[in-house]
Amino acid sequence: MKMTSQKMKSILEERLSDSNYTVSYNREKDTFRIEWKSSKQGVTIKLPTIIGKYNERGEEAIDEIVNHIQESMKIMNQSYQLDGNEKNLYPVIRATSFPTKTKSGMNLIFKEHTAETRIFYALDLGQSYRLVDEGMLEGEGWTRKRIDEVAAFNLRSLTNDYKLDSVAENDFYFFAKQDGFDASRILNEALLEEMKAKSKGDLTIAVPHQDVMIIADIQNNTGYDILAQMTMKFFAEGRIPITSLPFIYEDQKLTPIFILAKNKPEK
Repeated sequence: MKMTSQKMKSILEERLSDSNYTVSYNREKDTFRIEWKSSKQGVTIKLPTIIGKYNERGEEAIDEIVNHIQESMKIMNQSYQLDGNEKNLYPVIRATSFPTKTKSGMNLIFKEHTAETRIFYALDLGQSYRLVDEGMLEGEGWTRKRIDEVAAFNLRSLTNDYKLDSVAENDFYFFAKQDGFDASRILNEALLEEMKAKSKGDLTIAVPHQDVMIIADIQNNTGYDILAQMTMKFFAEGRIPITSLPFIYEDQKLTPIFILAKNKPEK
């Protein structure tokens, strides 16, 4: 049976039926939105993206998105504290286009990272997370410096397992533990320095979406072409896309690069 936006909308409405929710469909943008009646906070889903995943994986894809929505809605309707949850606080990388305010207008806590990325902060809640906003900070007397230091310490404590794939004399290291902080590992300076020390060519790093970081030891032009194609593919498929531009890592600095086919990149 061919899945259409109307059919997917009906499935989601049935699976997410709750008297506390309101649902709506934007025909122009082809999106489905569910929100709490009381606060108007909610989740917006692009239906073509879900249909594409359904065509690939079937009912499993619908189960996954329904679970994600339910967890997100639950988190929106609860309050969380930083005190006592220090070990669950982590930095998260997001695109510079990512919203800096909550739906209720509260400013999220973030700091600049690169021309393509910003650093936000999140409480890990197991199957989901809660981004930290100014209200949480002010209510508990935390400073931005403290939250940054605690989150950075926790990030360094994560394991850094990877899978290595060598193609045309270029080495590609895939960090995809699926713990919600794969892309955040780009902030682990000790890890980047370790990878730089053993690289033979140019060390490049890509964070196309939240759940993967690719570190590549590029030793020829073919490697740049492979990296460009790989990064774009991951960027298009990610649930929370970040950037399709990889970075070159030199002198402890990350610089976005534009990769031209069959050529070395331009900074």
